[in-house]
Amino acid sequence: MAHKTIRTPVLEIAYLESGPADGMPVILLHGWPSDVDDYADVAPALAQAGYRVLVPWLRGFGPTRFLHVATPRSGQQGALGADVRDFMDALGIGSAVLAGYDWGGRAACVVAALWPERVRALVPITGYGIQDITAAAKPAAADQEWRYWYQWYFHTPRGRAGLTENRGEIAKLLWRLWSPNWSFDDATFARTAASFDNPDFVDVTIQSYCHRYGNAPGDPACDAIEAALARQPTIRVPTIVLHGEADGVGSPASSIPRDRLFTGPFERIQIARAGHFLSRENPRDVVSAVVRLAGPAA
Repeated sequence: MAHKTIRTPVLEIAYLESGPADGMPVILLHGWPSDVDDYADVAPALAQAGYRVLVPWLRGFGPTRFLHVATPRSGQQGALGADVRDFMDALGIGSAVLAGYDWGGRAACVVAALWPERVRALVPITGYGIQDITAAAKPAAADQEWRYWYQWYFHTPRGRAGLTENRGEIAKLLWRLWSPNWSFDDATFARTAASFDNPDFVDVTIQSYCHRYGNAPGDPACDAIEAALARQPTIRVPTIVLHGEADGVGSPASSIPRDRLFTGPFERIQIARAGHFLSRENPRDVVSAVVRLAGPAA
């Protein structure tokens, strides 16, 4: 895979590219706390099948950098979605297949909901990822609140200090909790943990988790996007939702009610024993979903 960079109005985005330049574009979007290695076993299979595969580091991760010091270090959903749209614009990609989970799945859902003409098909791992910030003050069930302990931690000065000083330890703990049946080794984790040394990782992370509960201001440049997302827009592009049954952040049962927001061709596939990092644990399921939706690569 070739390591490249491209400039958008806000970022210099680093990304990996593989497959033929004239193949159907597939953009694979990683989650938090992780990086492009989420697709180490997905991208080569898609490239071999003839797709043009693009795997960017999200804002605040790895070698991706903000262009201007004055740009708010926001991790809000509107910014993540705009980044993917701008990435496509910079590369001259009119439409692509989008797949992602966690932050990357949310970004993919934002693009599919607001700019559906840009999305040929969608594979959102764990489902409809657009946050309902207007309803964020409503408490969830106790077992779900417990799963979100790290989000409440990041709302505090102690949490910011903890993430600054112990980002690797926190990330490794979350990997174990969120994918309890995945036996990753230290070398696998270390390759990804290097992406957390980005100078904006902490600021982007803290803003993301505070903004989603209405406890941090957003980037004014994203106000119109956030207003559109507050209406919880439906997604009408062809979609296959993948969800690991052992996901330690959110169970399939917790995401199924939002399936009603997918109004186009739709399928949900639950994968036994798989956890949150499904693309690492079951890469063939991700490849299969993309190929089924996308059709021939050229």
